[in-house]
Amino acid sequence: MNATKAAAPTLPATETTVFGVILAISFCHLLNDMMQSLLPAIYPNLKTELGLSFSQIGLVTLVYQLTASILQPLIGLYADRKPTPLALPGGTLFSLAGLLVLSAAHSYWLLLVGAAMLGMGSSVFHPESSRVARMAAGRRHGLAQSMFQVGGNAGSALGPLAAAIVVVRWGQSSLAFFAMLALLSCAILWNVGQWYRHHGLARLTRGRAGGQPVVTLPRGKVLTGIAILLALIFSKYVYLASLTSYFTFYLIHRFGVSVEVAQLHLFVFLGAVAVGTIAGGPIGDRFGRKYVIWFSILGALPFTLLLPHASLFWTGPLTVVIGLILASAFPAIVVLAQEFVPGKIGMISGLFFGFSFGMGGIGAAVLGEVADRGGIELVYMICAFLPAIGLLAAFLPDPER
Repeated sequence: MNATKAAAPTLPATETTVFGVILAISFCHLLNDMMQSLLPAIYPNLKTELGLSFSQIGLVTLVYQLTASILQPLIGLYADRKPTPLALPGGTLFSLAGLLVLSAAHSYWLLLVGAAMLGMGSSVFHPESSRVARMAAGRRHGLAQSMFQVGGNAGSALGPLAAAIVVVRWGQSSLAFFAMLALLSCAILWNVGQWYRHHGLARLTRGRAGGQPVVTLPRGKVLTGIAILLALIFSKYVYLASLTSYFTFYLIHRFGVSVEVAQLHLFVFLGAVAVGTIAGGPIGDRFGRKYVIWFSILGALPFTLLLPHASLFWTGPLTVVIGLILASAFPAIVVLAQEFVPGKIGMISGLFFGFSFGMGGIGAAVLGEVADRGGIELVYMICAFLPAIGLLAAFLPDPER
């Protein structure tokens, strides 16, 4: 028995994975992104009640995405220099205020204010919570990032379902009910912030000092790698914006389905995105992040090319496959970028989360203009070619080598 005990290896504290913290931050990510996804989920209602054009809907998405993106790298950089554990629970108050404003918004400008406040809550949450996931990861960075991100994907999938069940039935004012979720998230993040203060920072410092070896790439290769990864984020998130913002309109216009049925199709797609996300990180840990990125971006191309020509029966399976393949990229992209720039976890997390939000917002605004001028089906004809940008993955430097 003693020999058996002696043979069992004991990992250093910095290399163990703290699943309790990762699950807590993932659940809060679920709540955060569920609240965020209520906004695009109620677009059909807002379009009817406020008489909005597709361009105006795209501008709402742009305002939300820009406030959710511009601040993120700055908050991440500040956190790298001066960690602020209580920023996590504090940021949820912006989301709470945003939902309360949206629940009572009966003018277009008030709708923009609510969208901006909702975005500010997200801009605080993502870089800091991604730092916490890295602190708690131990050696399993891809798995931790996947678990963290899948919470957000699950929340994004639940948002349209909640909208179909609650908001469609009880109206825009029912958004105030979902604001209560921000208080639950605040309570959980308060406890996560205490772990962050007393244990997480120490793990991060010890990990840098005596943990895994840090590979420093030449500056030129780092800049090339970051630029390519941002181009892949552009491809992924502009395409996802076409589905999250306009897929319900596409289904209603092309196939004549009801709003409820269109919301359920969106829920299924976002559920597939969640499954793809949880798979991408561990596969990257096992086989290498570059290969996961290559497949997950470029591998969606045949299916995106087929989607605009598919019947209603095949549209559902095609969007599921697209969601599974595309979503597996993001955990690997974030972890690879963190490996390119060691010691700047918050800044890199904020940059990539922020850029993804920003590209989604700009893409939604541009695609809204395309839909107004050329019809909603033209949006998917154009976006079908975006995954071809995945060819750039061939030029990524590989720090694992």
